[in-house]
Amino acid sequence: MKQIYLASYFKSGYCRLMNYINNISGLSDKDQKIIFERIKIIEFLDKFGEKATQEAFTKSRSTVFLWKQKLKQNNGRLSALKPQSKSPKNKRKREADPRLIDFILKYRQLHPGASKETVKYVLNQFCLIEDIKVISESTIGRIIADLKAKDLLPKTKKLSYYARTGKLIYRETRKIKKLRRKDFKAKQAGDLVQIDAIEIFHLGVKRYILTAIDIYTKFAFAYAYKSLSSSRAKDFIQRLQSVAPFTITRIQTDNGKEFHKYFEQYINSQDIVHFWNYPRCPKMNSFIENFNGTIQKQYIDWHYDELDDPQIFNQGLMEYLLWYNTEKPHSAIGKIPPLRYYVNTLIESFNLPTNLIPQKSNMLWTSAKFDKIDLCVLI
Repeated sequence: MKQIYLASYFKSGYCRLMNYINNISGLSDKDQKIIFERIKIIEFLDKFGEKATQEAFTKSRSTVFLWKQKLKQNNGRLSALKPQSKSPKNKRKREADPRLIDFILKYRQLHPGASKETVKYVLNQFCLIEDIKVISESTIGRIIADLKAKDLLPKTKKLSYYARTGKLIYRETRKIKKLRRKDFKAKQAGDLVQIDAIEIFHLGVKRYILTAIDIYTKFAFAYAYKSLSSSRAKDFIQRLQSVAPFTITRIQTDNGKEFHKYFEQYINSQDIVHFWNYPRCPKMNSFIENFNGTIQKQYIDWHYDELDDPQIFNQGLMEYLLWYNTEKPHSAIGKIPPLRYYVNTLIESFNLPTNLIPQKSNMLWTSAKFDKIDLCVLI
């Protein structure tokens, strides 16, 4: 029996093998796992026969031969073994009485933003008068969604003050498509930095403290401002890049206004990926929320009087951050300080022989690069 997997398709050498492997690199981890499992079953069938394969993997002869046929038809491309969608080709189309759709459209135009529950109450009366079958709230919601997709419903408008003319104008709110973190996991320093803002109101004075933490090394930074805006957030990310011992490639924030406009323009120019939290879901920013609680309890609560002058407050804050990053042990990274953990991971990444690995001395280990001056120079 001729093998159509490794024996025939990869006999031309390493380069051809890597081309087929790269062919599935864009697929999800789940799809890649299924592909390699099917390859394993094909090889098992060729080696041990149909009966043993069915007993070991509960896969019939016809199924395995169908996989082999797909490989052959696609010149050995592994992506041919990707599982296909199981959704029906001919999906059931939603049908509704045109009179109901017309009523919902006119009612929503007359009462913008009316919920499906509100429409349901009025629609029931209309159905009784017109002798039409009553529909559920879910169906009304789907009809409203269809009308929105067709851009038939009025868009939400926001009244705002236009300073140049001194007039009040209506602006249409635009929905921005935002990238979510989902199941992304940081594998090295700088892979994902969470950023947030703390609002402090003390004795009639309002101040804002922007905070950031690298979720891999737990390296943290914070800075206080008199106001909160996108230009302040831009200034903060620039300061963070200056003091961080690694390159920041991804950040994660909530949907606050300070993380738009100038802030967004700057991170786009730096090729930094911006992940957004889902609305009203602070648990997605759990690392920075935990740091906010720590810095509040260990520093901010003890220095409220210095918030009148952010420059004085920030000088003391840099002292605290120096201690936090170089001395404070963190249980999540083996009860050692963040910068010690970062240096250790750097040494391990070089894969040096044991006799060439330098001693990890505890004596003045941060003074060479991460001096107090480095953190305070931006004040």
